[in-house]
Amino acid sequence: MSSGGRAAQLKHTGLRPGWTTGACATAATTAAYTALLTGEFPDPVTITLPKGQTPAFALAAEELGPSGAAMAAVVKDAGDDPDVTHGALIRSTVRLLPAGSGVVFRAGEGVGTVTLPGLPLEVGEPAINPVPRQMMRAHVAQVAAAHGATGDVEITISVDNGAEIARSTWNPRIGILGGLSILGTTGVVVPYSCSAWIDSIRRGVDVARAAGLAHVAGCTGSTSERTVTELYDLPEIALLDMGDFAGAVLKYVRRHPVDRLTICGGFAKLSKLAAGHLDLHSARSQVDKTFLAELARTGGASASLAEEIAAANTGLAALRLCETAGVPLGDLVAARARDEALSVLRGAPVAVDVVCIDRAGVVVGRSAVAGPGRNAVAGP
Repeated sequence: MSSGGRAAQLKHTGLRPGWTTGACATAATTAAYTALLTGEFPDPVTITLPKGQTPAFALAAEELGPSGAAMAAVVKDAGDDPDVTHGALIRSTVRLLPAGSGVVFRAGEGVGTVTLPGLPLEVGEPAINPVPRQMMRAHVAQVAAAHGATGDVEITISVDNGAEIARSTWNPRIGILGGLSILGTTGVVVPYSCSAWIDSIRRGVDVARAAGLAHVAGCTGSTSERTVTELYDLPEIALLDMGDFAGAVLKYVRRHPVDRLTICGGFAKLSKLAAGHLDLHSARSQVDKTFLAELARTGGASASLAEEIAAANTGLAALRLCETAGVPLGDLVAARARDEALSVLRGAPVAVDVVCIDRAGVVVGRSAVAGPGRNAVAGP
């Protein structure tokens, strides 16, 4: 029997994956720092991604200056995904710092700066997300260890025409100004094709049912897959990489039932499901802070807190406001999302529960199991 899970779905689409801006920035940084220490740029430069892949990147530009700095650049290849950053030139300029300085990140031209709270970075920080930072730190440490250096460097990431490209993203609306974000949790860009991806979801359900599995999980990405695996110890073929297509999972499971369906994903995405959206993609549905404020009121939020939630910059910011006030907004969103899922299932013999996580995979909301499936029991 063929295997299921995320890897099988990727294979089934027939689309070529690509590399995230974070992976490209890591490759450019590794090459630039190596050149600083050895005088030579490795080309191609090989890096190790969080899940162990070791892609090699050709350098599109390199410059070793006399002032203790080196620059290397990589062209982003997004594979078959219609990514707005496909073809962008991502540069890393690495400068040596005094011992003990650590690794310092700077936003160069075309990389944004965080100006509003509610993101996984502090206000004033360059928009280089936590996982890409971790990747760059790890590769700097490896290069330093190989050449007897301290690993104390300043890394400035820039993207040619990044400010212009960013106008086609949601960055300006969420307070990331001046350019793009450097993103990626796995280093791999999953190719986006509605028809191919939905078909792969259906095949994933078919494989799980053929294997006799009673419990499957629809996950929005690799972090939610890891979380749901830790919670329920599910085998790989029980994991459905639904991405943004919550409706596709629910409609197919309605016609091809399993005893229990867990939906696991980021709080902001699942707040869209709670509000009745079945397509969770940012281009087709938005986090409704007014809806979150109304939901929080049902959980005891004061009128003033509800006003703050409605005015919050992001869904995560709204969640943090409620956590501080002791209002269980995460659980409320999970329960409402479960009820929306059950309404789509229209009485199919499927029990449903929902798990909301933050960007680090920490559970921030969880519903009880409900529905007519055989595993519809109280509690998680």
